[in-house]
Amino acid sequence: MSGAAKDEEAEGANGGLRAEAYLALLNDELILSEGCTEPIAIAYAASVARRALGEEPERIEVRCSRNVLKNAKSVVVPNLGGLKGILAAAVAGAIGGDPDKHLEVMSGFDQGLVPRVRELAEKGYCSVALAESDDNLYIKAIAHGAACAWASAEIKGKHDNVISIEKNGEAIMSGGGAGKTAPGGRVGTPLDLRGIYDFATSVDLGLVAGLLDRQIKNNIAICEEGLSNRYGAEIGRTLLNCPPDSENVERLAAAYAAAGSDARMSGCSMAVVINSGSGNQGITVTAPVWVYARYLKSPREELYRALCMSNLVAIHIKSMVGRLSAYCGVVCAACGSSAGITYLSGGNFERTANAVSNALAYISGIMCDGAKPSCAAKIASSVQAAILGHRMAMRGVNFQPGDGVTGEDPETTLRNIGYIASEGLAKADDFILDIMLGKPPPARS
Repeated sequence: MSGAAKDEEAEGANGGLRAEAYLALLNDELILSEGCTEPIAIAYAASVARRALGEEPERIEVRCSRNVLKNAKSVVVPNLGGLKGILAAAVAGAIGGDPDKHLEVMSGFDQGLVPRVRELAEKGYCSVALAESDDNLYIKAIAHGAACAWASAEIKGKHDNVISIEKNGEAIMSGGGAGKTAPGGRVGTPLDLRGIYDFATSVDLGLVAGLLDRQIKNNIAICEEGLSNRYGAEIGRTLLNCPPDSENVERLAAAYAAAGSDARMSGCSMAVVINSGSGNQGITVTAPVWVYARYLKSPREELYRALCMSNLVAIHIKSMVGRLSAYCGVVCAACGSSAGITYLSGGNFERTANAVSNALAYISGIMCDGAKPSCAAKIASSVQAAILGHRMAMRGVNFQPGDGVTGEDPETTLRNIGYIASEGLAKADDFILDIMLGKPPPARS
């Protein structure tokens, strides 16, 4: 698609949102995290509580919402020699995490402390309980010290959003997170596909280049690490049957994204730039678009615009689904990559929007059963669906209104998925967590 044609399509009013709101949203969402964000958020909360206490705790308590428990239970925590889950994350955060690093709290963790983390986790130093919260993303860490002293830190809504810190019942900080741009651009007017397309095709690239360069550098590096070494279920390496098949761009796109998750879910200590609170989603909005840009020999400027589109489409869908839910978030991210790939391939707004709708209609049945190695396989499947949606749209072939969840237009399809995920699947999280915790389903008569 010519630059003039793209400029013509970009003359809209950005869907009612000002460019500054899109930029604030990208800067707020595209942040670095080392390790899976749920256990890392637990480690962060524990480290904040420990600092407030002023001494190493004698014991700690962690209270989490169901979705946090689900996503933190089975994933390897970086820099802990293969230790998994909530106890390891909480103990490590409490005795050696650096709260100033936020979601990189485990970066540079003292390896001499790892045996102690293992011992304390096994001896009951930390207790974990389910917290009933009105937010699916909620963590409270309570650090208990000598002479009945205690301090707590609460996180809510976003993985790095500390809303309160207390010591011995007195507030040190409260009302955190004020002023942050909410997912979905809830600064007055919601996001929409038309506005995203117009912003991505018209934004001054000098305002986003640094942010996107960091995303490319970090996220592609962990993908290449996952392809080069054996991590998890090796989904990325399996797809390519190493060495990489550089001629098959579709398989390479899926393999890159899956390999990044392979490494990340298995404790790789490389940081990634997240999207909607998830490193897997950050990888999935980045790698397929980058692979296609390299294949198509797209200018760097076009890659930046495609990544703006990919990131914002993913954020848009995820804002309707919920930051944590029973709906697999990488589906949202893969649909973002479908938009970016379609744009790189010369697609106009209509084709770009239809690519997203096609992909959603195809792959929306994937549930989230926590963070673990099989996430890489879900990413691979979602990217493959995204590419099929893109190929259909470029040929002018689309799923029609009434075909399952497909709406009368792409935006309606997104709303349909958001409604199903946020309302229809609300109870599913309870069932999934019960099964993950070993509670068998009732016998059928």
